[in-house]
Amino acid sequence: MSFDFNYDTDTWVQFFKDNWLFLVIALVVLFIVVRIVKTVVKWLIVVAILAGVVIYSGYSLEDVKSIGTKVADSVKQEAISAMAGEAQDATFTNNGDGTFTVKTKNLELNGTPGDGEVKVSFRGASLGTWKIDATIQALIDQAKQNV
Repeated sequence: MSFDFNYDTDTWVQFFKDNWLFLVIALVVLFIVVRIVKTVVKWLIVVAILAGVVIYSGYSLEDVKSIGTKVADSVKQEAISAMAGEAQDATFTNNGDGTFTVKTKNLELNGTPGDGEVKVSFRGASLGTWKIDATIQALIDQAKQNV
């Protein structure tokens, strides 16, 4: 999995060279806050310091959101690739309550026949509810055939 931060290594090295003192001070303050303050206020201060470092470094909230979106898209793409590669080993289980479960080594799909959506878990982490597209339907069909 790779992340595209739109910056190359030279940019990061230059940023650390230019701002090393600010970053060291922020780290020292974070360390002191974590060691001394023992309340919820500690975490508010930590979040404020980290937000200050992010803002100072030139990232905007949109940049941070786009990084999160890229990570989510990357995980989703990895799950879709796993669907295609693991279909031959998929198992289909009728749960008896009107729902079904499809399991592979890395994926688990839970849904209701005719619903048009399934809950997707990838390596034990929930990826939310996805609409059934051609790839998901092919996995379900293959799992039914494997039974």
